Amino acid sequence: MTDFASLLVPDRGQKARTIHLVDKTSFADWVKSRGAEDRALIKAHRFDGKTGYAHVILPRGSDFEVVSAVANASALSPWCLARLGEVLPEGTYKLAEGLPGKAALGWLLAQHRFDNYRSKKDVALGPRILVTGEAAQIDDTIRLAEATALVRDLVDTPAADLGPAELEQAVHDQAARFSATVRVTSGDALHTGFPLISAVGQAASRDRAPRLIEAEWGNPKLPRVAIIGKGVCFDSGGLDIKAAAGMRLMKKDMGGAAHALALFSLVAAARLPVRLHLLIPAVENAVSGNAYRPGDIVTSRQGLTVEVDNTDAEGRLVLADALARAAEGDGDKHRPELMIDFATLTGAARVALGPDLPALFANSDDVLADMESAAKAVDDPLWRMPLWDNYDDMLKSDIADIANASSSTMAGCITAALFLRRFVPDTIAWAHFDTFAWRPKGKPGRPTGGDALGLRAAFAMLSQRYPAA
Repeated sequence: MTDFASLLVPDRGQKARTIHLVDKTSFADWVKSRGAEDRALIKAHRFDGKTGYAHVILPRGSDFEVVSAVANASALSPWCLARLGEVLPEGTYKLAEGLPGKAALGWLLAQHRFDNYRSKKDVALGPRILVTGEAAQIDDTIRLAEATALVRDLVDTPAADLGPAELEQAVHDQAARFSATVRVTSGDALHTGFPLISAVGQAASRDRAPRLIEAEWGNPKLPRVAIIGKGVCFDSGGLDIKAAAGMRLMKKDMGGAAHALALFSLVAAARLPVRLHLLIPAVENAVSGNAYRPGDIVTSRQGLTVEVDNTDAEGRLVLADALARAAEGDGDKHRPELMIDFATLTGAARVALGPDLPALFANSDDVLADMESAAKAVDDPLWRMPLWDNYDDMLKSDIADIANASSSTMAGCITAALFLRRFVPDTIAWAHFDTFAWRPKGKPGRPTGGDALGLRAAFAMLSQRYPAA
């Protein structure tokens, strides 16, 4: 893991190279204030203060300053320093005007590398350290960077090296940081207590056997919050097998679990006043002689019978049992007041919203409003989608209580969310993120590969609802 703590330090008057941030509005006045040599160099580079991520090095004897274009110099985004964090030479830097605020996150993440599988590590550039006058925000920013990197690293790890057992170990590793308790259900106990999770994962070999991983942290007397993440470590589609193109990225189908684990760690590190319950159904959706089949009927933990319309709609099945368990809490007096799940659930959400926007569903207008407000505040976009009751008919089964998928090609992410809703009591507030967990085209601070989409919004929302003392 990148040592983010060494890359963002408080301003104690130490020597640091200056970074000037300009935008299309402020550039003209700023450049007039510069000396003739600076103006000539800026003109020679055709730097106009408008082109995103463009920058110019301004010599200062044996050292230099930097001028960089941003979209809005008075309201910095999390990513406006990311390009500089990637390409500037090793050294210490500080902003000439203002404070980095949210932009410090991009500076940190720009220096994170997932190079576990490279024979030659990326050591061309040394650390770029950012000095900030916002000392009180340093720890929070570092924790956000660590959580985002955790999601990226887990999603980027090939499925051969990240199966259910390795995902379980990742939970143990994070739980140990906060003295959280971990409980794992597998084998006969899983088959009896969590039939849908067991059915989806039963085709995998013994060393990749399915399991439900749970962790709990915090004072049991505090409000209970459950975080659930889809942990399909590889999704072949099962007997309804995917085509090659659809299977290529399916190592990322545990992206929901990665988000849930990262959010669990953020909440515990911030010591929010909640009783936190993490649930990750960890499986591999494989093909073998004992794979579950289209047409099979499985009785869920909640008691609803589910007809398997499509074995490639497996994520909602494992989540259904996990949601039912989360809703139970510690008994009638200690049920959760809020449940949040993350899942790389449907291609339909990506068709509708593309890779950048997680689809957000919730059974509470208050939760939707709070989540949207938090997302805007931290620049972690999402998009509200409807739980349209009229589409419940698409999940009807002729011989069971419900089918796991619709025969229609329309409203796929909505019907998936409606399926999940069947396993959440009306009395419990619930939010569901249908997230991509992947960035198909890299941007500064956000390389191609696994990414956290919706994580910061969810944490900001929880921080607003349950402020730390």
